[in-house]
Amino acid sequence: MHHNLLLVLALLFSVFMMVMVARKMKIAYPIFLVIAGLAISLLPGIPEIELDPELVFLIFLPPLLYEAAWYTSWNDFWKWKRPISLLAFGLVFATSMIIAYLSQAMIPGFTLALGFLLGGIISPPDAVAATTVLKGLPVPKRIVSILEGESLVNDASSLIVFRFALAAILTGSFSMHEAVGQFFLVAGMGIVCGIVGGGIMYLIHRFLPTTSAIDAALTIMTPYILYLGAEQFHFSGVMAVVTGGLFISYRSHEIFKNGNTRLNMLGVWTTVIFVMNAMVFILIGLSLPSIIHGLEEASLIQGIKYGVIISIVAIVIRFLWIYPAAFVPRWLFKSVRKEQNPGWKGPLVIGWAGMRGVVSLATALSIPYLLPDGSPFPHRNLILLITFVVIFITLVVQGLSLPFLVKKLDMPAMDVVLPQEQQEAQIQIRLNRLALSHINNNYSEALEKSNLLKNYRMQISLETENTENQLDLMECNNCTTQEIDNFETILKEIYDKQRVEIFQMRREKYYEDEEIRKAELQLDLNDLKINPDFHS
Repeated sequence: MHHNLLLVLALLFSVFMMVMVARKMKIAYPIFLVIAGLAISLLPGIPEIELDPELVFLIFLPPLLYEAAWYTSWNDFWKWKRPISLLAFGLVFATSMIIAYLSQAMIPGFTLALGFLLGGIISPPDAVAATTVLKGLPVPKRIVSILEGESLVNDASSLIVFRFALAAILTGSFSMHEAVGQFFLVAGMGIVCGIVGGGIMYLIHRFLPTTSAIDAALTIMTPYILYLGAEQFHFSGVMAVVTGGLFISYRSHEIFKNGNTRLNMLGVWTTVIFVMNAMVFILIGLSLPSIIHGLEEASLIQGIKYGVIISIVAIVIRFLWIYPAAFVPRWLFKSVRKEQNPGWKGPLVIGWAGMRGVVSLATALSIPYLLPDGSPFPHRNLILLITFVVIFITLVVQGLSLPFLVKKLDMPAMDVVLPQEQQEAQIQIRLNRLALSHINNNYSEALEKSNLLKNYRMQISLETENTENQLDLMECNNCTTQEIDNFETILKEIYDKQRVEIFQMRREKYYEDEEIRKAELQLDLNDLKINPDFHS
């Protein structure tokens, strides 16, 4: 046990090193994770670690889905609900069905139920991979919003397909008519469970005397509570987690009003999800040798060949679906024609951004080893190998080429929104004006007696005037992108020097640690304004 734990820690440390190299090379870290998984499998003397498949599903998938729901903008999700729905439901079911019949025809001994199982595993693209690759590239926000919304919902729809296919294999019976009706019942009641569970957690956060530590701990527990609660009634725990995550995220401004709570939760969730992503790829790396040895009648070369063919077919299906989904509604419905034309470049980027990732891998690892009668689960190792090949090809090939494609396309800005700097300035001005109005209207007498309140009002007034001047400069287009970048670089240098000075003040032991920590927190907040790298 101690040896295995030390091994996992060493591998985790090595993966972290690779991720840092990826950041240095400006390559999306999920690409390095899949390479790390392959490298781990090739290390000599690597022991085989077997975990309960159901435990893998339970440990990893609820928080991964919840985090995706948490960072999904409800406004953007609703705005682009039509393309998101067409991709997240229509494309998932089309991909699952085509992969099911293809794999049944191509792989000896592969049943249709196994085909749907494989289709459910590899059908959902990974938003983390896509958005990490697209980060910093000149891509319209519309594309990123659609990819994030698609990934959130298609994780749920594909996992429901996976669960139905798995149930069909384990029970030995399957009826398409019954499955369709059961799908809507299970998914619909899962949504209800998510709303009810999310509402209960909302009430706990809002009306009970929680602390920032308790709030963070409760948010870690919430996806497991939602999942297990729905599954207890034989409904979709996946839909419950997604729905509950969206609900609590939308209400977060009402329940997490303390800035320290928000920063604490941000740090906790960023760390947890990053470690979980790394752990899943370490697990597949530790499992690959036994997977390869247990390929039954299918050889390693055949398994890789199946994986390559299925990868190509999945990529082609995505393109064949995306362009009709983008343009057919415009031809059929007058209301859709009022929207901005997506052109051919946007769908091309969305099509090529269909990289598979950690959800597919965790789902594949959750396949049980044995059937209820004690016999080995048919083609489990082959399904795992194909899944890894699909993830490897889509992440490495599409992930590395996507930045070049985006730069080559030189897409025009399709989003009619203000630049980020102007949005931040206008938001701050509105908040400052609200503060001034509240003080002037409600505390006019207190202003005469309280120097603290006078100083605060003066500070807010000066901040508002300064922000308005900055906004005027932005609106006059006097500042080029290069000037803004140089300005932010200088600010970053200043903040770094201020951190060194704070460290020196701590060594002098003249100021209390509590005041030092407050100054560090303010520096963190200032740093976030110019480097909003929240969950990458």
